[in-house]
Amino acid sequence: MTADADIIEELRAAGLLGEGDVVIEPLTGGVSCDVWKVEAPTGPIVVKRPLEQLRVAAEWHAPVERGQSEVRWLRRARGVDPAIAPEVLAELPGYGFAMRFLPGAPVWKDELIGGRVDAAFAAAVGRSLAAVHSATANSAADRDAFATDAMFRALRIDPFLLYVAQKDAEVAPALYALADDLAARKVALVHGDVSPKNILVGAAGPVLLDAECAVYGDPAFDLGFCTTHLLLKAVWLDDARLTHAATALVTSYRAGIDWEQADGLLLRAGRLTAALLLARVEGKSPVPYLTDPDHRRIVRDQARALLLAPRPIDALVAHWTRISS
Repeated sequence: MTADADIIEELRAAGLLGEGDVVIEPLTGGVSCDVWKVEAPTGPIVVKRPLEQLRVAAEWHAPVERGQSEVRWLRRARGVDPAIAPEVLAELPGYGFAMRFLPGAPVWKDELIGGRVDAAFAAAVGRSLAAVHSATANSAADRDAFATDAMFRALRIDPFLLYVAQKDAEVAPALYALADDLAARKVALVHGDVSPKNILVGAAGPVLLDAECAVYGDPAFDLGFCTTHLLLKAVWLDDARLTHAATALVTSYRAGIDWEQADGLLLRAGRLTAALLLARVEGKSPVPYLTDPDHRRIVRDQARALLLAPRPIDALVAHWTRISS
């Protein structure tokens, strides 16, 4: 039986297709999963199934059980605000799941690349992240539900921090310390992959997807991860509006911090952003669009300097350089 036939059979068993013709097409699933769009009489559905070996040049394995973690994150986030995440319709065999397709909601990454940079939307992303973090902070129930440390290590700590530490002796102590702190700090529910490619521009605001890396950990990681992508694109596209969007994101997020002192979180986020910037040019999963050696040097030099002399994330963004001096 083909993969398409498997999916149709699973969706029928879950009672999601109804009677009539079904059309299935693969979508771009990134490096970590297979994704399909299914046109059914009951409406469009998205099916997602995690991969054990990620689609990268380096050897990179991750537990497929992370599909269950993603479902739990999507449902928990919708409990905070239904607009934050799509509705999960059913869990499927092989740790896959089906969720409702949202028509007319472009991917934020495509909007940014197309020159449609809206700082107000970036601020809304910051508010959504802070809302989830605030609702789950210091929650024993959420901590127990997302004890997914092994998956987070396989998907984030090892490939982004430790892989680079093994290649760069000068910044290795800072990266090892960050990795230890990230693994140990248990504060709130973390999405783990807050990238513009995983955010839809929905009618009611940002809709977050792809929570495969969800873990109960340090909320500073989500803030740093998203900010990293905006700063990388600012260099790639040489567009100051992207640094302004990063500022709006950080500012709105800071306004929502009510579970700890903001200054400490922003400093941790600054350290993590520096590490993630370096990882996206030197780690296991470098961003594919920074092909210009000069762009890679701009990011690498700033990231290494920031690891050696950390700044809070708001100061880091304010002083980010997009072009060669």
